[in-house]
Amino acid sequence: MKTSIARKVLMALSGFFLLFFLLQHFVINFSSVFGDGDGFNSASHFMGTNSIIQFGLQPVLIFGVIFHLAMGIYLELQNNKARSVKYAMNKPGANSSWMSRNMIYTGLMVMLFLGLHFYDFWIPEIKTKFIVGDMTGLMADGETLRYFHELQLKFQDPIRVALYCVSFIFLSLHLLHGFQSAFQSVGFNHNRYTPIIKKLGNLYAVLVPLGFIFIAVYHYLNPPH
Repeated sequence: MKTSIARKVLMALSGFFLLFFLLQHFVINFSSVFGDGDGFNSASHFMGTNSIIQFGLQPVLIFGVIFHLAMGIYLELQNNKARSVKYAMNKPGANSSWMSRNMIYTGLMVMLFLGLHFYDFWIPEIKTKFIVGDMTGLMADGETLRYFHELQLKFQDPIRVALYCVSFIFLSLHLLHGFQSAFQSVGFNHNRYTPIIKKLGNLYAVLVPLGFIFIAVYHYLNPPH
């Protein structure tokens, strides 16, 4: 029993960490819709070349994503195994929300999106820094303002934009349950504060993914000159 509780707490803590990273990632990406991309270039260059972030925080982030997915799948399988009466026989809609019953599926869809996101941005970045360039983040020709231009080019493909939009809808569905569930897992339940946390969680789950969708659509409608 204690082991199960500990796993849920670790799952929640990894979720908090990923929520913080997602918000930080959104703030940087949202800066790309202002001006000519100088702010986005500066922030991206710092994040991509700072040694502490690259060799300290980035491995932690990758581990956090993998751990969160693996632990989520494990806990879901354990929960299914422990149920003596299946949802299909027990009116699932009356006992839990659609999001809570499908967290594993929305989570897997988010992970598939991360694969696309890594293919679009992270792998080319690794190639630039360690194959055709160096840790300064410069291309072989010394170009430094590549981040904004690369972002614009990626979002000129309508299929890619559609995939990003659908993926962020799944992320929103995942967060609508995951945010408040994380607080419950660490034992934070209070008649006064829990409703506030639920409202804040719903706002986060809707506004942040919607913001990412806006970024993708904005760059699609505003191609590079």
